[in-house]
Amino acid sequence: MLLAAVARVPLVVLHTLGGLLGLLALFVDKSFARRLRENLRLSGIPGAERLRWRVAIETGKGALELLVAWGRSPRGVARLVRECSGWEHVEAALAEKRGIVFVTPHLGGFDIAGRYLSSRLPFPLTAMYRPPKLRWLEPLMNAGRVRGNGKTAPATPAGVRQLFKTLKQREALIILPDQAPGEGGGVWAPFFGRPAYTMTLLARLAQSAQTSVLFFYGERLSFGRGYRVHVVPISGAFAGDAAADATLVNRNVEALVRRCPAQYLWSYNRYKRPAGVELPAEEVKP
Repeated sequence: MLLAAVARVPLVVLHTLGGLLGLLALFVDKSFARRLRENLRLSGIPGAERLRWRVAIETGKGALELLVAWGRSPRGVARLVRECSGWEHVEAALAEKRGIVFVTPHLGGFDIAGRYLSSRLPFPLTAMYRPPKLRWLEPLMNAGRVRGNGKTAPATPAGVRQLFKTLKQREALIILPDQAPGEGGGVWAPFFGRPAYTMTLLARLAQSAQTSVLFFYGERLSFGRGYRVHVVPISGAFAGDAAADATLVNRNVEALVRRCPAQYLWSYNRYKRPAGVELPAEEVKP
């Protein structure tokens, strides 16, 4: 009840409050500020270091807009999207009766955009998620996502089997490619010039059946005006080599981030070493 009530707060109000919280975090959370500053500095994106304040504001907006994504009705969430470019790629996949892997990095309103895509599909859209560290948050998160045309699959062996079954049935799923997987679930591949442990699951899914891989993100419009969703087909093809395929994934993510760098989650520890994973050769100290 509380979530539904808060979700009805106008988006402009939530974004304003979220932006203020993001700026506050920049001042009081040293770990957040340090990682954000370092990732921007090393990204190689021209002018990225000057985006620090904007990134903090957009990060705060993203945190509070989850209340909207999980608490408003599916139709109410979809109405927040003012424009969608690239939907013809989805229509082509549907016409060819292909399964669809929608891929979105932590860029813009990715949860909002996912709900929008779900509202336009003729079958369920299954979203893969990583169970949160706070166990009480998982049922809340699932309740918000498993509505209307939505399903969820945890990042577990059972959840992965569910994803392969989804594609076999020529349906669609969403996966976030820029989370560090656990041991055995990835390989080291360059991401903005630095080694990042990158999932191999996306390439396996794409090669498992007649599948279209479509990247997307929800560009957050200013002053709480809503979102603009962008859908683009993957650039390049998977070759069956884990390292090459992971590099391909990261290059596609980089291309999207360069379009809208202020709205990427630069505070995420993308370059961490998961437990049990050896460092890449170039980072091993003698």
